[in-house]
Amino acid sequence: MRVALILFQKNLVKRMDNIRFILVVTFAMLIFMLSQAWQQDYDPKLQVAETANTPINADDLPTTANGTNTESATSTSEQTVSVPVTAAVVAKTIKVKTDVISLEIDPQGGSIINLDLLTYPVEKSNTTVDYLRSLVGMEVAEKNTAPVRLFNSDPKKLFVAQSGFITEKDSATAPNHYSVFSSEKDSYTLAEGQDSLSVPLTWTDNNGLVVSKVFTFKRGSYAIALEQSIQNNTNKPWVGRQYSQLLRVPNTEGKGNMLTGGMRAYDGGVIYTEKNKYQKVSFDDMAKQDLENTITKGGWVAMIQHYFASAWIPPADQENKLYTDELKDGRYLIGSYSPSITVLNDTTTKFSAQLFAGPKIQPMMEQVANGLELTVDYSVLTFVGKPIYSLLNKIHSFIGNWGLAIIGVTMCIKLLFFPLSQASFKSMAKMRKIQPRLKELQERFADDRPRFNTEMMALYKKEKVNPLGGCLPILIQIPVFMALYWVLSETVEFRQAPFMLWIQDLSIQDPFFVLPVIMGISMKIQQGLNPAPIDPIQAKVMKMFPIVFTVFFLFFPAGLVLYWVINNTLSIIQQTIITRQIEKAP
Repeated sequence: MRVALILFQKNLVKRMDNIRFILVVTFAMLIFMLSQAWQQDYDPKLQVAETANTPINADDLPTTANGTNTESATSTSEQTVSVPVTAAVVAKTIKVKTDVISLEIDPQGGSIINLDLLTYPVEKSNTTVDYLRSLVGMEVAEKNTAPVRLFNSDPKKLFVAQSGFITEKDSATAPNHYSVFSSEKDSYTLAEGQDSLSVPLTWTDNNGLVVSKVFTFKRGSYAIALEQSIQNNTNKPWVGRQYSQLLRVPNTEGKGNMLTGGMRAYDGGVIYTEKNKYQKVSFDDMAKQDLENTITKGGWVAMIQHYFASAWIPPADQENKLYTDELKDGRYLIGSYSPSITVLNDTTTKFSAQLFAGPKIQPMMEQVANGLELTVDYSVLTFVGKPIYSLLNKIHSFIGNWGLAIIGVTMCIKLLFFPLSQASFKSMAKMRKIQPRLKELQERFADDRPRFNTEMMALYKKEKVNPLGGCLPILIQIPVFMALYWVLSETVEFRQAPFMLWIQDLSIQDPFFVLPVIMGISMKIQQGLNPAPIDPIQAKVMKMFPIVFTVFFLFFPAGLVLYWVINNTLSIIQQTIITRQIEKAP
């Protein structure tokens, strides 16, 4: 019995001695993986694959619920289109410009083929940082200050928004996204003081069918309203459906490896249904099978990428069929179509849909469609990331600076976990105080390990010390740290957001590596307040961690490093006060 007790005590002491070391090593591995993922997102080196710019079949037309194409769709898909789908630009595109977007509408199909986000440049021009870099002899790279292009007619980066009608048998042919529309003007601009802008397109048929397509843009909005109307003068009912879809080739820039690929921002399709809510539909999923029997009231389909999203949103009170498809030349489709609708002779029926194409600003997306804000993906830590983002947004609304908002959130998090941190730091302070006595026991019983373990456990019990208490700060910080990583990684408000001085973009690394160095120094100071491991090998490894973490944090976004610096500083102040109180106590 005594032997079993000694063995149990020995194993327990080993676990207590090692668990903090294991947690720190695990945390270091997580930081390494996150740093690798961040570099993949911000240092892409792969080139975009070439897309064959050759005529192809019109295979991107949706099929109806019974699995057959409409009469007009069948006739189109059986012939070769005279121009490539990837370059479907006829004589002249229709240019539209508002205060936040600039786009081109292709008269062939009334598709949106190019869309620029005017307030989101590809790279931020920063004269302050460039000047400082030149002073210290660093290279000043040329900036690409052109706006981010979301929709693109370039075959290598193909991404377009299409809409049209699926005509049922025995009905007059209605236009799809290959039919040519006419427009009164080839340029529209939202004027000063004007709140909305309408762009009308018209299509007529010799049989008496007249179709109008009107895009409506609003000031400060990335939501585009689409209203299509069918005026039936064919002397018989017209039966068909409205469809809206996104056609895209995958973005091949910055692909991650097996270790980090799953940690990068998701790039692909998503759907939202009344039953299953938010679901990702990757390009691989689209290649395997269509969305079978996915019928939902309301809902929406989207293609999302880092910071930006594009979504077709049909009427919320309408039952819609969602679909996906893999096409030739690496093109992918995601879309939805309405139920079959009958337009009687000498009547006009209107169809509506909404297209969102812009940054993933959550409060704005919540007003566009239910669940659209979920495209801001905080991975499995959404339950932590969402409150952090809400708190950041709230503080920013008062302060107006995202860096100060990060500092405010850090202080709130420290305040929230203050009781746990207090207990943990007290435990570490007591461990630090009895450290000389532990070393004395280690020397006295150097040849009798079981006796040393027994005496050490007795000392812990006598001094009311919990060896595992020091692990709490690490355990608490791991989910918060990773959630904040995803918040900074996915939240578009942090993209190119300035803080102060040389930190002019919180979403990228510190250009002069000042914050990571400060973080390393603060970590070294905090480590000096903690009790050193009894095992000399562990003690040497632990001394290397401030250097290792500093190297990792060199590549992290400045906002995340700022959080860690403030967190460490507050911890040092709190731990110093507690340690002095414990050491002064008899």
